[in-house]
Amino acid sequence: MPLSNNKVGDDGSAAAANTPEDGKSMVDCLVKVVACHRHLASCVGGSTDSPHLRQELRQTRERAHELVLSCRQHLTSKLKDKTLPEAERKDAELLWVAFSSSVELLHADMCKVFKVGNNFSLANTSALVQTGLQGDTKEVAARALSLSNLQHEETGAQSDSVERQELTQLEQEIAQVDRTIEDMEQKVNVMRWTVEARGPQYGEMVSTDSASLSILGADDEASEGTAPQSQMFMIVGLCGVAAVAVAICVCVVFLA
Repeated sequence: MPLSNNKVGDDGSAAAANTPEDGKSMVDCLVKVVACHRHLASCVGGSTDSPHLRQELRQTRERAHELVLSCRQHLTSKLKDKTLPEAERKDAELLWVAFSSSVELLHADMCKVFKVGNNFSLANTSALVQTGLQGDTKEVAARALSLSNLQHEETGAQSDSVERQELTQLEQEIAQVDRTIEDMEQKVNVMRWTVEARGPQYGEMVSTDSASLSILGADDEASEGTAPQSQMFMIVGLCGVAAVAVAICVCVVFLA
């Protein structure tokens, strides 16, 4: 039951977009889905690893792939438009940097899941790392899939052959994302270091908590107070080394 979820976005955000607001909502949705996938990927091989977790990872990857295709199509057409105004082009380049970075993070996490999944099989749960974490991760997957409640399929105990088949499929998906990244670099030439970060998130400090500011002020004062002391100790140490060197030279002259 797809429902609206303000934490990630509804399913309509993956549709074709023609306005800057729609493009931004798609990229924001992809960023949050990739963040959910990273959270799930960190649990592979640990005490919370299970067939349900692997299923949640697969569903989250499918959702991310849908958003990647939609974002790529929208931003590529935008950046290839020669008549695009300069202001909209800068916004599109900023979205492209966020989009391409998210795809690379997704690719890295997929590779991590593949490598860890090869080393920690669900057929031998005693070999999983006891991280101390408890509970399931279906709430994280539900946010990524825009579902109010995620229902797992009853798969039972996972055999080694089924697990190998899923890892083979994951390897193919990794190769597909790798080709997508190469295709993106060939179609759009946006140099990331030339894109200036803009927006309210890069403005003034959001937190104005007096306690936090007082702690930062105390740290600054402490660092200013300890700087002269450290310089004094350094000078005393250098003078001591010089005095020892002079004494050794004098001893060598008189003994010679």
